Amino acid sequence: MINEQIRDREVRLIGVNGEQLGIMSARDAMKLAREAELDLVKVAPQAKPPVCKIIDYGKFKYEMVRKEKEAKKKQKIVEIKEIRLSPNIDVNDLNTKTNNARKFLEKGNKVKVTLRFRGREMAHMQASRHILEDFAKSLEDIAVIDKPIKQEGRTLTVFLSAKR
Repeated sequence: MINEQIRDREVRLIGVNGEQLGIMSARDAMKLAREAELDLVKVAPQAKPPVCKIIDYGKFKYEMVRKEKEAKKKQKIVEIKEIRLSPNIDVNDLNTKTNNARKFLEKGNKVKVTLRFRGREMAHMQASRHILEDFAKSLEDIAVIDKPIKQEGRTLTVFLSAKR
């Protein structure tokens, strides 16, 4: 809120150079802001009484946008990469998939490993559970299991993430 939008009776005022001017009525604060040819901006509306500051609103808004952009740059977005396996996967194919998962984990991504069953394979779901267990065991030097093996319809899934 800026200038006339501030409807509070009393506000704690901070001056142009950051000095405390104390608690005063909103009208007096507005007069001081006009004399300085700047805006009265409510900085902390939740405080008792609300904190207002005499600043150039355009500059203030620009600084806020810049801070938000800077914060976004420093964020790291963790992606979930999926690796699909089948119950009759061969050893070399499993090694290739393990190496891919290792690369994903080293980059800081999480890995969702799914074991899909089709047709008659559904009868041997629990017997094929060891494939996911072996997959997780082969990556246990750099990964930890986030969510244990879980059955969802025709698939078994497990989530892995890099160790801290």
